[in-house]
Amino acid sequence: MSALPPGVAALLGQARRVVVFTGAGISAESGVPTFRDDLTGLWARFDAERLATPEAFHTDPDLVWGWYEWRRARVRRAEPNAGHRATAAIEALVPGTVVITQNVDDLHERAGSHAPIHLHGSLFAPRCVAEAGHPAAFPAVEGGQGDEPGEGRRIPPPRCADCGALVRPGVVWFGEALPGAALSAAVDAAAACDVLLTVGTSGVVYPAAEIPRIAAHSGATVIQINPEPTPLDRISAVNLRGSAAQMLPTLVDAAWKAA
Repeated sequence: MSALPPGVAALLGQARRVVVFTGAGISAESGVPTFRDDLTGLWARFDAERLATPEAFHTDPDLVWGWYEWRRARVRRAEPNAGHRATAAIEALVPGTVVITQNVDDLHERAGSHAPIHLHGSLFAPRCVAEAGHPAAFPAVEGGQGDEPGEGRRIPPPRCADCGALVRPGVVWFGEALPGAALSAAVDAAAACDVLLTVGTSGVVYPAAEIPRIAAHSGATVIQINPEPTPLDRISAVNLRGSAAQMLPTLVDAAWKAA
């Protein structure tokens, strides 16, 4: 783990408007795999793109819903890590901090973050397939203890209580645009912040990858936390080499002292 460079804690501790932008790396430390890496066990015979498109859901909704039930159950077994908790601590340190995540899990919420912006949707916000796309009540995950619930199984999706249409996972699939309201809120927050922390993201998945760049181009200081170099190195004023669970608590502790 790299030591904090001089002055970086003061950047956060004295900031007035902060954005924390997180990617798959922060949740990987809690054991949450990416959707491609989640094709294990009986699901390994499928391609991710066969399960993560509107066409796949239209063709075989039971298969797609079964996979997402399995994924939701696995996320429920995971726990927020020190990186998620440090993110919530930043919100206490700098009131009005905006958390923007590319992750579809609920680990930020369970760690105490208030209303993070989910750019790619959420496993825990299903909606109906009708044009209006009403939010839908979340059904109980099938399956018992021990084996992963729903592994390799087709599970019929429920019907929307409002209109009777099928309920679909509330995530962004291949070929779909990011939720307009979420993307607009993320862009506005990035353009208005004075410090943006980018944590555990490769910076190559667009349009989400534009968020740190918007902040940098608007004059904000970008601080990157990632074990490996990324394309965001070029726009980051500070690159902290380490994992979120290692570096974020260290940075937050130092920032409290510098505030």
